[in-house]
Amino acid sequence: MRKGLVSALLAGVMLATVTITAASAQANPQPAAPAPVGWAACGDHGGECATIKVPVDYANSSGPTLDLAIGRLKALDPAKRIGVLIVHPGGPDASGINPFILHDAIPAESALRQYFDLVSVDPRGVARSNPIQCDGDLVEQMPVTYPADESEYQTWLAYNAKLSQDCRDRTGPVFDHVDTTSAARDVDAIRAALGERQISFFAISYGTQVGQQYAELFPRNLRAMAIDSNMDHSITSAFRYLQTTTEDFEGSFKAFVTWCGRTQACPLNGENVTAIWDGLHRKAAEGTLKDPSTGEPITAEQLRMFLFDGMYDPAGSWFEVATTLKALDAGKAAALRTFATPKAETVSYAYPAIWCSDWKWQISGFRELDQYRKALEALYPHTKLSPFWSDIVYCLGWQGKVTNPQHRLDISGTPPTLLPKARHDVGTPAAWNYAAAAQIPDVRILEYDGVGHGQYRNSTCARNHIETYLTSLRLPPNGTRCAPEYPSQPPASVRRPQEERPLSVTGRPLH
Repeated sequence: MRKGLVSALLAGVMLATVTITAASAQANPQPAAPAPVGWAACGDHGGECATIKVPVDYANSSGPTLDLAIGRLKALDPAKRIGVLIVHPGGPDASGINPFILHDAIPAESALRQYFDLVSVDPRGVARSNPIQCDGDLVEQMPVTYPADESEYQTWLAYNAKLSQDCRDRTGPVFDHVDTTSAARDVDAIRAALGERQISFFAISYGTQVGQQYAELFPRNLRAMAIDSNMDHSITSAFRYLQTTTEDFEGSFKAFVTWCGRTQACPLNGENVTAIWDGLHRKAAEGTLKDPSTGEPITAEQLRMFLFDGMYDPAGSWFEVATTLKALDAGKAAALRTFATPKAETVSYAYPAIWCSDWKWQISGFRELDQYRKALEALYPHTKLSPFWSDIVYCLGWQGKVTNPQHRLDISGTPPTLLPKARHDVGTPAAWNYAAAAQIPDVRILEYDGVGHGQYRNSTCARNHIETYLTSLRLPPNGTRCAPEYPSQPPASVRRPQEERPLSVTGRPLH
């Protein structure tokens, strides 16, 4: 999912407060009459926004609280209203209010908008919900490449220690309580605040981990759950994590090459796309690939990030990827998209605080990381290394607590779960989806045979099945597959705006 608008929209959102009782923090609480939520109008799509108070630390539910920002779009057909659908954002470090309440990430014609009160959240530590605050200059100084030697490895460790301490000092107690278990408990606090006995749940990417852990904690509070493009929080091997992400990066690139060979309008149709990419990457690694318009070098990491970003959204990106590679190969100006950290004394930057609360990696040192890189470059000779290497490196030397370490799911008593996945997905690889499905009882996998992240967005077929299940509880038949939906002509509209790209404030990728 995507990084949202922050300051401009925040100023226009009037958020009211309601207290959640301590009982709402317990698994499967008995229905109670909650205090009314103080909704206030927000956005241009009929949205309502509010805050509810939730414990900073659910182990101390009578202690300090934080204001959790939530938003709602009421069912457009109230006579046929089914209930509340919680739509959780991805990231981590992405707002749910921005895309789902203030904008139309789920459009009005969708059955989800017609028959559900659509409710989303800015998760704790993000945007309007007590955001993790860090020194802007320090965030801007983040190293940008996988450590190439012992010195760079030590630089990463020292930087992570310094950044985590700075963010904790600026943020306060919430810094140590932004793990996914707490986010899942927040979802149930929202349910209780709305006076609902059960909720339906839908999420893409990192939000699926919230849904998985919600199902562990509150299985009987679910009416239905569709989790699209899944995380696998059971991975403990850093190499396995890097291998699975790079495997789908390589597979996505090969699918792009095949598409270009079959698509007459592709700017590289009829050319050896693999050789062009490999040549550009070799030049970038040697330091000889430059943007002709500026004379600035394009690094191998920048080039891979550009390709990686384009694999999330084939319909909106593949023509742009092909056009840019063709221009670079011809020595013409083709500046890659860049992302600059906003200039500010402090910036909201929750990704590593959330991520490193959930993941602990046993890395002996630089030599081990370097062996991983060499092995992956041999296995995947074109894409080399997924940019999600940062998910490993971020947490080395990080000073925050690992309050929700990796574990296999322990779920029982839930309704059927729909799990859509892609054949190749750089954000949540196919292997993660299969592993997650093996840990969830009564699960139905929906296969999208194409490339992309978030099949609700990438596949009309998958979207129809997701909406049918959530509204009617009818699952697609076992073995249902959705055909790839790739573009045959360049898109008529401009590619998604900067704020909806899958990047954090530092320009690193989000799930």
